Amino acid sequence: MNSDTPARDACAPGHAHHGFTDRESGPLDLVALKKSVAWAVIVVFFGAAIALMTLLDGGTSSGAPQTVPTQSESHRVSDLLPEFSDGDGLPATIVFEDSSGLTPRELGMLNGRLQDILENTYGTQQAFIRQSSPVIPLDDTVARAEVSLPAELSGMDVTEVVEGLRDALGNELPESVTASVTGPAGFAADTANAFKGADFRLLGITAAVVAVLLIVTYRSPVLWLVPLIGIGLADRAAGVFTGWLSAETGWFASDGSTSGITSVLVFGAGTNYALLLVSRYREELRKETNHHRALARAVRASLPAIVASNLTVVLALLTLLAASVPAYRSLGLSSAIGLLFALAFALLLLPAMLSVTGRVLFWPKIPRPTQGVDRDQVGGMFYRIARAVGRKPAAVTVIMVFLLGVLGCGLATTDYGLSSTEQFRTRSEAVEGQKLVASHSAGSSSGPLHIIAPSQHTQALIKEVESLGLSPFGPPVTNSDNTLVLINVQPPGAPGSPQQLEAVTDIRSSLHQAVPDSLVGGLPASTVDSKNGTLRDMKVVIPLIFLVVFLVLIVVLRALVAPVLLLLAAALSAVAAMGVGAAVSSLVFQFPGLAYEAPLYSVLFLIALGIDYTVFLVLRAREEADDHGTRDGMIRAVGLTGGVITSAGIVLAAVFVVLGVLPLITLTQVGIIVSIGILVDTFLVRTIVVPALFELVGSAMWAPGRKPVADLNH
Repeated sequence: MNSDTPARDACAPGHAHHGFTDRESGPLDLVALKKSVAWAVIVVFFGAAIALMTLLDGGTSSGAPQTVPTQSESHRVSDLLPEFSDGDGLPATIVFEDSSGLTPRELGMLNGRLQDILENTYGTQQAFIRQSSPVIPLDDTVARAEVSLPAELSGMDVTEVVEGLRDALGNELPESVTASVTGPAGFAADTANAFKGADFRLLGITAAVVAVLLIVTYRSPVLWLVPLIGIGLADRAAGVFTGWLSAETGWFASDGSTSGITSVLVFGAGTNYALLLVSRYREELRKETNHHRALARAVRASLPAIVASNLTVVLALLTLLAASVPAYRSLGLSSAIGLLFALAFALLLLPAMLSVTGRVLFWPKIPRPTQGVDRDQVGGMFYRIARAVGRKPAAVTVIMVFLLGVLGCGLATTDYGLSSTEQFRTRSEAVEGQKLVASHSAGSSSGPLHIIAPSQHTQALIKEVESLGLSPFGPPVTNSDNTLVLINVQPPGAPGSPQQLEAVTDIRSSLHQAVPDSLVGGLPASTVDSKNGTLRDMKVVIPLIFLVVFLVLIVVLRALVAPVLLLLAAALSAVAAMGVGAAVSSLVFQFPGLAYEAPLYSVLFLIALGIDYTVFLVLRAREEADDHGTRDGMIRAVGLTGGVITSAGIVLAAVFVVLGVLPLITLTQVGIIVSIGILVDTFLVRTIVVPALFELVGSAMWAPGRKPVADLNH
């Protein structure tokens, strides 16, 4: 008789305490116990995924993230600009350089060539680019001209027009002359290009990294394929669904950054769920002759940890809906949806695939029950570490808190903020052009400041602009119904520099006092609003993340003491990771500063994802504690879960490193910090700090909830 048939006698070895009856079997058990149900689940999942990818238009995930708050002053100005005849364009600066020198005759030739190029360069909207100024020399070798793209262009349309302009300039100008397109339009195009195809590039590299690590972890030529196929299916289905939802509802923007990070999260979390379930399945196969029953028990035992882990991250991501920056809200909603797809994969598709394949999937090291082996015995490196920690928990706790605190000191010496010329890791024509302007003149290529006020305050506005020493680009312009007036001025300071951002803030303050209803916009003002929005969102979202995770821990662990201590440990781990990450960013990669966005992303992922491993560990400790007591239960849990949690941590850290393939420094920094943080949490917090805390506090960890049975008996 086949030893893997579901009808195996419940009294067979391994069934003494874990037999299943039809009355006990729930829907998830049926997926594991009955091949027919498993095949039905597989067919439904693959059919639904193919239908989603075939029937739904996933929209586009290209383009740059929307980092300016919708209620900000600069956003309101951008909405008003189309009402002005001279304010309806996105500025761009064309910088010409000829190392042999630019004569007046050559300047005239460049001006004529530029006019011809602009007349024949079209965007996807079939709109002409308007020349705002003639070619003006900055010195003997460099000149600049200002042009304006149509205001209705956005996203990849801007990129296509700018790329067309760059190609035309390269083809039509003399060989001795080089031209760079910079300014707001140039930076918008280069930022969008950074995310062009980002989701597919990230998907390919992420899948390859996960495949290699799964092969190393499982040491099987076939087992790794099952979770990888399932995770890939969940990721693509989630990507298509979120793209369609974005296009249909407008609730969030499906840009390249959002879709890329969502893929990283789906692959990372999905792999973790698979590692946890397969590890427990392997453990049960060593006790049970029937693989269906072993799988059912593994699913039932893994369910609380997987669901708790998923809901913790999903709810933490949804706190981003309280952010003012649209890009954060988009990431929160898109990633939360993606992780729900990953949960469906872990609870239904993966068990179904394991059910129909059987234990042969583990070849060549197929786990089988062995007679005469003490199943209650635990050993291994992680068990020995936890046992050693338990001998001197107070000293270990003090040392680890001190160590993590020292690692976090890197934050105190870090410079924060990146200027517009410091955003890219790779070559950017916009950056090169801007640096060229800065090195050959005192001017700026960051685009003008747009100052808008009620037309009845025109004279007061002109007077205040003059008193501030600002240089207007031409006379004031009124809108179509003469209710508003617009003045474009040259922003002071180097583009995107702290000095320029401070100057914009001071200009706004002065103008608001002189003309209370005035608004200041433009690229420099948008940079200020983006920074202020991020700082505001950090103050609002980070406390919400801690609150949500704390409440989830209370529900999952049914205790108050443990959630407080575990969250404090996670927070200390996150601070240490950011300190080390900031130091690595500065000393190793020579990045000029830490992006303002990096701490928010890092805290979100480190707290939400880092607490996962603690939940896995503590739930297993609770299970073991009923038979062995809280202190020994935690030591046993570390020994039993050490291998799988370490593997999961390494996989997740490697997946976040993949963010570094994108040419933006911000995402590279996030990848560095989160990867370091996950490894710190995996090897230090979960292996040393948490066992030490449990040894110190004992059964009081579960207060005010029920103590484990063994502690009550003791």
